[in-house]
Amino acid sequence: MVGLTERDFLKPGETIAEGDSCILYDFLPPELAETAFDNLRKEVKWNTMMHRGGEVPRLVAQEGGVLEDGSFPIYRHPADESPPCLPFSPTVERIRQHVEDLLHEPVNHVLIQHYRTGADYISEHSDKTVDVVRGSKIVNVSLGAQRFMTLRTKKDALANPKADLDAVPAHDSSPPSPPTTPDADADADSTPDKAKNLKRGVQRVPLPHNSIFVMGLETNAKWLHSIRTDKRPPKTKHATELRENGERISLTFRTIGTFLTADERLIYGQGAKGKTREEARPVVRGGAEAERLIVAFGAENHQSDFDWDANYGGGSDVLHFTTRAA
Repeated sequence: MVGLTERDFLKPGETIAEGDSCILYDFLPPELAETAFDNLRKEVKWNTMMHRGGEVPRLVAQEGGVLEDGSFPIYRHPADESPPCLPFSPTVERIRQHVEDLLHEPVNHVLIQHYRTGADYISEHSDKTVDVVRGSKIVNVSLGAQRFMTLRTKKDALANPKADLDAVPAHDSSPPSPPTTPDADADADSTPDKAKNLKRGVQRVPLPHNSIFVMGLETNAKWLHSIRTDKRPPKTKHATELRENGERISLTFRTIGTFLTADERLIYGQGAKGKTREEARPVVRGGAEAERLIVAFGAENHQSDFDWDANYGGGSDVLHFTTRAA
């Protein structure tokens, strides 16, 4: 497959976010695109995920590549408990191979999310990069009903002269709804918005069936992204938004540099304190170290100039953010 070029941006001549991101349509070959949604519903081991004692508004699953010694990649983000990371299921593996062909680099982990209706959503956030290999891409493959990804500059970007302060959400028929249930991927900002009279840069990216959104880490650093609720009645929606009875499956592929041993007792790699398998250390559950990582996650959500080395460089051995016994 050919590499990514400027012609693959959402609109010719327009740049998505920081210019390191793009959207492609008709990504998978037709024979795979036509069967993938149904196969994923059957093959993936779906889970409910809890955060702050409540259920996040979508089903989730994790899959990854298992190393020879049984170690597997771990992607950490705010959640009371993350679902188990299972080996790639058959359809996910086929999709993963197409992602690698496009990127010309490996991806070894996928977070799969099932938006069951338009009421399911993910609040705005930046992906947490403690475990994401530096310099890699974050790739989202969409199957089923079209939803919109909303990109919005972080509040501190209002001081950035390059920020488009006059931008407004184009054709935004699904206005943001305040979360009514905890969302493990968002870190709520309870402080007053001192710049509330200024507009932050906003872009809306349609994610139809069989599309792939490639997000660079600069975009992730400076912009928040979300899938907002869409509770419009079906008669007002386009046919692309009604596909699969309004259900959407999202597969976010990443290249992960942090690993758990097969027994899930030891952690090592980029985001851990021990960087090699030989230096693997026991995982930590809850406590002060977990609180420090949560604070770092919040900083990554709010700071356009987030200092990765200062926040993550020393590593963290936290696996779960609660203190329940394993």
